[in-house]
Formats: sequence, C-alpha cells, structure tokens
Amino acid sequence: MDGLITRDSAHDVPTTLARLNNALRAKGITVFATIDHGAGAAGAGLELRPTIVVIFGNPKAGTPLMQAGQTAGIDLPLKALIWEDEKGGTHLTYNDPVWIAARHGLGSKAGQAVASLSGALAALAEAATGEN
Repeated sequence: MDGLITRDSAHDVPTTLARLNNALRAKGITVFATIDHGAGAAGAGLELRPTIVVIFGNPKAGTPLMQAGQTAGIDLPLKALIWEDEKGGTHLTYNDPVWIAARHGLGSKAGQAVASLSGALAALAEAATGEN
C-alpha cells in the first residue's frame, strides 16, 4: 500500500461522499467525475461493496507538479476512493502527494506544491471523515 493514505470515516459511504463534495465545493475545487464502481459491478451482474472514486483538482495546485515533471500528469487530477470494508466500516483513501513527487522524480522543484497539496488533502479528508 505504499503511497496510499487511508482514513477511517465516522460516517457511511453516502455521507462521507457528500461531506467530501461539500468540502471540495467550499474550497472552489473542481470535481471532474465521480465513478461508482459498485453500480458498475451491479450493472454487470456482479457484487461489490460500495466503492466510489471522486476525481478532482485545481490547476493552480497540480500544474506545478507537472511543470517539475510532466509524467506527474498520469496521477493528476487527484482522486479519493471512498469504500466500505467487509465489516461495514467506511474509509477514504488517496495518493500521498509526497509519493507522487517521488514516483516522478520531481525533487525540490515541486517541494512547495507537494507540501500545499499534502496539507489540503489532509484537511479535505478530515472534513469528509471526521466527527464534526
């Protein structure tokens, strides 16, 4: 699981998703797509616990990573996975920006952008999963 950050949620999947979308909207971050893997599985006659990917971003935050190394674009825009485990617990998982930077050899050129993204993602995850 190298490069992934997972937070347990105090809420079910629909509530965690709504809270994430509200937090993104409040920060002016664009949601490009929401992919419901569970619905896709059901459409194919298969079962899958709730599993939803939200793809989101802001060019001011992501572009500096791609300026430092264009291959970072494969990991952008950012994604959050909201999922239910086999015991009914809800989690939110996302790629660690430090891992993205290391994966693409961005070095110190992207240091400030990586630090900003790390803080922003942690705050969004807290807003989506926290008690408040």
